[in-house]
Amino acid sequence: MGTHTSILLVDDDEEITELLGAYLQRFNFEVHSAANGTDMQAQLQRHTIDLIVLDLMLPGRDGLELIRELRAHSNVPVIMLTARTAPLDRVLGLEHGADDYLGKPFEPRELVARIHSVLRRFCGAGDTEPHGGANDVICFDGWELHREARHLLSPTGLVVPLSNAEFRLLSTFLQTPRRLFSRDQLMEQARGRAMDAFERSIDLLVSRLRHKLVDTSREEPLIKTVRGAGYLFNARSVKGRLAWRG
Repeated sequence: MGTHTSILLVDDDEEITELLGAYLQRFNFEVHSAANGTDMQAQLQRHTIDLIVLDLMLPGRDGLELIRELRAHSNVPVIMLTARTAPLDRVLGLEHGADDYLGKPFEPRELVARIHSVLRRFCGAGDTEPHGGANDVICFDGWELHREARHLLSPTGLVVPLSNAEFRLLSTFLQTPRRLFSRDQLMEQARGRAMDAFERSIDLLVSRLRHKLVDTSREEPLIKTVRGAGYLFNARSVKGRLAWRG
């Protein structure tokens, strides 16, 4: 990664942020730090941040609350740090919009690898066509997926924001509609390594996306569950998928 890749470390342990910041700088990252949610918002306003490393346990608003607020207006990638070992705690981080997690204590070199991996996935899901072109919008059954803005436009004109994981999951479905995907296939496509340890989290992610795709005019949901096999995206028509590069 080049020197323009900017990382924001959010952790109330000043010693950790100093040591980790110095280590990340060896890999040509520009590093900023914040000790709490207020500091985090100030840094986001002051700098263009490419990725956030966010501790779960913070004074005041914790990491889950901060990432939920962040996802209301931003898709910047987030790696969650947590000292908690319960699978549910990590699943909650992913479901709130984290792109990956790393348990404490951890090897700094592993964090670097996770940062590279998340940034590759994030950039790979981006637009490769000129902004605002026809390929930016994928239309399906009255819905529109706006790739650049990463949101949905419902048949009634409602704007529905998507997390990074929801965007990747929907992208996977739209590339081959009416194809049956196993849970393993969706985990690999939608989350990558962050999903490997917690298989049930793909079910939660599908549930969240299905909830956002509610259409009372349909007799069946857009995402169908095939018991014992996986999930199928039941769109009647998809326009724009042949130009899909996400």
